[in-house]
Amino acid sequence: MKVVALNGSPRLIGNTSTAINILFDELEKEGIETEHLQVYQSSVIPCNDCGSCGIRGDGRCINENDDVNMYLEKLMEADGIVLASPVYYGSMTSQLKMILERIGYASQTSGNQLKRKVGAVIAVQSRNGGDAVYSELTNFLLQNQMVVCASSQLTILNGEKPSAIMNDKEGIKALKDLGAEMAWLLSKVSSQ
Repeated sequence: MKVVALNGSPRLIGNTSTAINILFDELEKEGIETEHLQVYQSSVIPCNDCGSCGIRGDGRCINENDDVNMYLEKLMEADGIVLASPVYYGSMTSQLKMILERIGYASQTSGNQLKRKVGAVIAVQSRNGGDAVYSELTNFLLQNQMVVCASSQLTILNGEKPSAIMNDKEGIKALKDLGAEMAWLLSKVSSQ
């Protein structure tokens, strides 16, 4: 089994990456392969609603000049998907949003390729906005008919400076619990 994380943070070694790594440590203890994709450096254009992905029906975006189709392929191959973003002006990062819009549209117009994959969400806030980001990312999973994995608490972590989330003891526990729950859920879904 494999879990892929899309990290919307511009910081390679920041709180969002740290949170993903904590979750991945728990998954790897259960023998689950992981891949952490830092999407912020990708040159991506926004979806223009051309409808070509639906016409083509192959699950790919017609724009082959950026990384969206590569991300889409990685998600299609994965059993589980983690979406993670810091809060930027009360929302997920624009880079992650552009990627998710194009992935979601291409997937849904070609038979909903993400359906029944196990999904999880991580949001990192400095003071507020985490609820909105958590909700946006969860809505993406639900719209794509994915199985949303929960934790003991919402995985909304608090931290402004790098590594500050390590002081959020409840958030760290929620990440570890999410890892255990995701491993259990992946084993149940894969046995079907």
